[in-house]
Amino acid sequence: MRIPPLYNNRAIQRLFAGMVIGGVISWCIFVFIFGVWQERYSTELKTQKATIEDLEKEKKIWQEEFSQQNKSTEEKLTVESLVVKINSKDKEKYNIQPFNAVEMEDAIKEDLTAIMAKDLDMVYKSRALLKKSIENKVVTSDKKRYKFKVTELIIYTTVHVELSVTFAD
Repeated sequence: MRIPPLYNNRAIQRLFAGMVIGGVISWCIFVFIFGVWQERYSTELKTQKATIEDLEKEKKIWQEEFSQQNKSTEEKLTVESLVVKINSKDKEKYNIQPFNAVEMEDAIKEDLTAIMAKDLDMVYKSRALLKKSIENKVVTSDKKRYKFKVTELIIYTTVHVELSVTFAD
């Protein structure tokens, strides 16, 4: 069996030549469109990168300004109130009446009124002195003498002091 010699036929030659020319033209169109898309995407990426860099610089400036503002605000913070609490377990253990507990708490608050309206930094630096002044205080209530031990001391605009109670020797 023999294949017919169609390569000599002019119509078939034109068909193959048209397919080759169409392939070359379509490849050129594809390369052109792909190039236009790539150029558009690369310019878009460049503008986005520039925008991101500008926003990061702006963010850094805002953060620095915000941290400076926080520092200046923090320097201006002062002690506004005092909260003194006696541990409830100690109240039960030493049979301290609620009225007597309030009396003791008020006595400690009186000693601590010196730190009212002081800078937080100064109060924080003198926290050891505060602890010692509380722990050296002896309060008499119902003919009994009590000493205190600071179990918790939180210093912020409100100073929280939690105390445990023992009998004074």
